[in-house]
Amino acid sequence: MLGPAEEPDGTALLDEALADTVRRTGASAGGVYLLDEAERMLSLAVLCGVPSEVASPWRRVPVAAVVPVSDAVREDRLVWVGSQEDMARFYPRAAATLPYRFALAAAPLNGGTHHRGALLLLWPASHPGRATPRQLGHITSSALRIARVLDSTHVMAAPPDQPRIIPVDATRLHATPPAQAAADFAERLPGGALALDLEGRITFLTDSAASLLGRSADQLLGTRPWQSLPWLDDPLFEDRYRTAVISREPVTITAVNPPGTRLDFRLYPDSSGISVRIAPSRAQGDARPPVAPASEPAGASRPPAPAGRLYQLIHLAAALAEAVGVRDVVGLIADQVLPAFGADGLVLSAADAGRLKITGHHGYDPRVIERLDGLPLDTGLTPAGQALASGVPSFFASPAALADVYPEAPQISGKQAWAFLPLIISGRPVGCCILTYDTPHTFTADERAVLTSLAGLIAQALDRARLYDAKHDLAHSLQQALLPRRLPSLAGLEVAARYLPASHGLDVGGDFYDLIRLGDSTAAAVIGDVQGHNIAAAALMGQVRTAVHSHATGGASPGEVLSRTNRVLADLEPDLLVSCLYAHLDLARRQVTLASAGHVPPLLHHPGHPARVLDIEPGPLLGIGVDLPHPVTTLPLPAGSTLALYTDGLVEVPGTDLDETTGRLAHHLADAGGQSLDHLIDGLIHRTWPTGQHTDDIAVLLLKAAGRPARSVAGGPPTTRPVPRG
Repeated sequence: MLGPAEEPDGTALLDEALADTVRRTGASAGGVYLLDEAERMLSLAVLCGVPSEVASPWRRVPVAAVVPVSDAVREDRLVWVGSQEDMARFYPRAAATLPYRFALAAAPLNGGTHHRGALLLLWPASHPGRATPRQLGHITSSALRIARVLDSTHVMAAPPDQPRIIPVDATRLHATPPAQAAADFAERLPGGALALDLEGRITFLTDSAASLLGRSADQLLGTRPWQSLPWLDDPLFEDRYRTAVISREPVTITAVNPPGTRLDFRLYPDSSGISVRIAPSRAQGDARPPVAPASEPAGASRPPAPAGRLYQLIHLAAALAEAVGVRDVVGLIADQVLPAFGADGLVLSAADAGRLKITGHHGYDPRVIERLDGLPLDTGLTPAGQALASGVPSFFASPAALADVYPEAPQISGKQAWAFLPLIISGRPVGCCILTYDTPHTFTADERAVLTSLAGLIAQALDRARLYDAKHDLAHSLQQALLPRRLPSLAGLEVAARYLPASHGLDVGGDFYDLIRLGDSTAAAVIGDVQGHNIAAAALMGQVRTAVHSHATGGASPGEVLSRTNRVLADLEPDLLVSCLYAHLDLARRQVTLASAGHVPPLLHHPGHPARVLDIEPGPLLGIGVDLPHPVTTLPLPAGSTLALYTDGLVEVPGTDLDETTGRLAHHLADAGGQSLDHLIDGLIHRTWPTGQHTDDIAVLLLKAAGRPARSVAGGPPTTRPVPRG
């Protein structure tokens, strides 16, 4: 009995909905991606209008990836890319592997209760760079229709391993052969003619075309020209075919049929396939040189075309260049390298103190990994150690092949085929990447060549990732040491704080906050921003925070605290500027006194009133001159009032006016109602940076005066409580 994921009616409905969407929107191709919530992965389920090989690098796409379909799902919006230039500007990695002229749209498939995936549509190069409102409406309504189909039929509840290829017009599956009159018409034309389907296979050719190509029709029908004709086995020919399929523009290429016949191929594409005109060339320039014919019989099976592998390698290289940490490298290999080569498992090891320490794996039982972890590097008894010692990859198509070379190698994983790829940089071994198969697998010469090249890219990515992780751990430890581990607890005051490093960089910066207990009913709140987000900024931040703390506990007034700290910086000569806001809180008198050193003004919300940006007379930045005054401003702080101190990283959003961003924060602060400060502070950050990809460090400190007046109580040690961090 068929389960919900196998309903034929649901599959047919999805196919019909996608094909109808492609026709209604005038697109040349389309696809449906399904979302795997557990793995946060988008898998291509259905495709029409382009060959499966073209879509191979994009079969599985992480939701976190910077590509149109991921952005559509992650940001819940329609993404439009109107030209190749726009693709290169906004999605350079995708542009590197799709160097063709076309337009693209990606829309989220929002089901009744959750996201189901994304709809992807492509238009030919002739399409305008801007979509009309009517067309955008068609795309949005079609995405809703496909989402309803997925919800109502439960079709493909689990993403498939390979996308299903469907025609744009299902009736073409049952089209009758060309009428004899049409065939006779084609034969009478000068030169030759043949037809390719969208997968590149020859579906029709004239006798004159077969004569020019030097093969009979039986030898050519159903084959791809660059596979059945050795002299067309050139990446350029397949690339021209891909250009025609995706851009829907006519293209021309000249090739040499040995011993020296130059032929012009003119490709004319549409949504059903490509018509090719072949004629003796009249051009005088150089053509592509002939390739020596192979000794295989005509029509024999050949490995995947080199152009496909070339773009696949470019795609993987671009993806590896974006990987940051070791976890990113492992995830990328598992998500994109394994499917590209049909592998089922992965073990990534790093050379560490004479042993291969496993840094990541996929498709293995953790108990097996425990037994494989820590194998010595200098042994010749294991293929991984030998591959790394010699620098030569090893490929084994079956357990018997492995046992012939390494009879003593432990076979505990149950895998049936292996590719051992040494990861070496400038003669220095950095690790080993092992791809494994659950069934025997013969490695073609093409696969071996690409995997060997890929090993060098993986080695570079792994070395960078290990360095990044080491720096990240150092930066994290430094940041934790410099920021307060706990903030003091003060009767009549609620506190919440967050520090978020910039989304890119060392995860360490110069933003800081502090709360200093001065008495039983008084405290000093401090927030500041040292120029830059690097180790130097973090080190200076620690010095500034210490100086402020020292002067505050010494009894200095708010203006004096900043002026004295400024003199400390002048002695240090750091060549970095610091903004700082100092707030002296007197909970017994219900007032706050503020002094600013060029810092962004805070927000204040009184219950029952709109939140507002405080008008504070700013003083000079710390690090500019000495003995410069820092004016003070005293304001009431009634019970229930919330004071929000923050750094400019919270409000400086590229392309957005600063006043507009600050105004939205003020509205959110006023609308928070009875939220806890922890929920409120997270909401303030998420409202401005919903994707979490903020460009600068962010520090936020919220202070709320309690409903009951604070009382001065002599003596007693200060109490502390943990401060949550982002």
